[in-house]
Parts: sequence; structure tokens; C-alpha cells
Amino acid sequence: MQQLDNKRLVVGITGASGSIYGIRLIETLLSLDYTVHLVISNAGWRVLKEEMDWDVTDREGMLEEKFGGLGGSWIYHPVSDIGASIASGSFLADGMIIMPCSMGTLSSIAQGSSDNLMSRAADVMMKEARPLILVPRETPLHAIHLENMLKLSRLGVRMIPAMPAFYHKPQTMEELIMFLVGKVLDSLRIQHQLFARWGEPDKRG
Repeated sequence: MQQLDNKRLVVGITGASGSIYGIRLIETLLSLDYTVHLVISNAGWRVLKEEMDWDVTDREGMLEEKFGGLGGSWIYHPVSDIGASIASGSFLADGMIIMPCSMGTLSSIAQGSSDNLMSRAADVMMKEARPLILVPRETPLHAIHLENMLKLSRLGVRMIPAMPAFYHKPQTMEELIMFLVGKVLDSLRIQHQLFARWGEPDKRG
């Protein structure tokens, strides 16, 4: 039987605003010695350019610049590579997170269209009964958005909307971002100290 190389997760970044969420998630997983299989949609690359000033002309070079040396390991899969390892249920992974998740990608997953590697990898997680977490980032929401979320939720997909809390008294935008990263890790039962939990001492460095 195929053995997992340490701990293995798939992370998707779409064209929804908030690509910083996905980047911080990847950095955190790498620091925890995970192997991250990364998929970024074409719109996701556009948002990385617009929101984070990434030079996306050399995509893999940019990923190496940002993630090299953080621990763990990462493998980048172009969104058009429908034959990538993560497109098959025989490839073992501990789960998948799409952060942020656009309404277009969410709709594609809800309809089972699997028209690119992002939605196909998500479909694999569902059919293999592995954890799939979506972090929708859109406002306001109309009925189709909500119906697609409800449909997926009934199938066991976890919805963690990009809604940071304030009870831990964040002082910076980074603390708001890391709160949401921490909520995703909580859903996967991955231990962390990214935010102060209600009723517990603040253990952040």
C-alpha cells in the first residue's frame, strides 16, 4: 500500500480576493513539516499579482522564492494538468483546503464538473471520503451561492467562510489572517498556537 511521505495535504488558491489566506496557510503547513501539493487557478495568479505584487511571469520561480527553505516540501501542479497525481483517488492525501475559494470554483465542485485540476482534486476528496475544506470569500451572497454551500455541506464538505473573529483582540491584519488559518487547522485537528482561544491564556510568541 502507498505510504504517505510524512503528512500530505492539497491546497488550492482561486481568484477570490484574499490570496494572503492561502499563502499563510501554506507557510504554516510547511513550518509543520507537511508536504503541500499546490494548485493555483489562473485567476488566482492574477489576484496574487494584484493583491500581493507577485511577479507571476515565472510562477515556479516565485513559489521557490516564497516557500523555499520553510521546512516540509511543496509540489506545484498547473491547474490545467488534469493528469497530475492529485487527480487520482489512488494518490493518498490527508485532505484538501481551497483558501480562498471563489464562487465559481465552489459551483464547479457542487456540480461535479471536474473541468480542471482544482475541481477534480476536490471531487477526489469527496468520492474518497477525505476531508475537504472550502474557505469562501464573497459578499454579499445570493441564493445560488448559499444553495451550493448547503449542497456541499450536506455531503460532508466543511465550510469555513473568511470571517475573522475579534474576541482575541487582534492588533494587526496579520493576526486576523492567522486566526482564519488556525480555524482551518482546527478543522483538520492540527495543533497550533496561531491565536488566543476563548477562556485560555494567550500562547502566541
